[in-house]
Amino acid sequence: MTNSVPQFRVGNGYDIHRLVSGRPLIVGGVELNHPSNLGLDGHSDADVLVHAVMDALLGALALGDIGKYFPPEDDRWKGADSVVLLANVVEIINSKGWNILNVDSVVIAERPKLKPHIDSMRKNIANGMGVPVEVIGVKATTNELLGPEGREEGISCHAVVLLQKI
Repeated sequence: MTNSVPQFRVGNGYDIHRLVSGRPLIVGGVELNHPSNLGLDGHSDADVLVHAVMDALLGALALGDIGKYFPPEDDRWKGADSVVLLANVVEIINSKGWNILNVDSVVIAERPKLKPHIDSMRKNIANGMGVPVEVIGVKATTNELLGPEGREEGISCHAVVLLQKI
């Protein structure tokens, strides 16, 4: 068996945040209007989509998760724009000699309907990552009224990335 580093790496990310009143609802860098005026609770802007992508990127290279780089105990990240944090994670990935080939993600939320905002989310993520929008996949689904997403207690996201050694 050889100890060489593979030329391709896959990363998987997941995030979930509780819906609460008094917070903006930001998903994929887009501020949305929830029918019940709810937003995602978290130390930063709580953008579940961007957080899942960041964890997938870091996980692909076994670099930990976003809490390692942007801990909630650190006031520098309070209310932070997650797309800016994403750009920082991409710098880490690139500095290790890896190129981002693609991202695929799915956001799980009953409301609001995300389909009209998908293109804007893809553009925001692509801009934050410095990659073409064509390599960013964002899908949305409901949870058919099941679980915390279905009961509108929260919104979650799964993301997968593929990296290539430069």
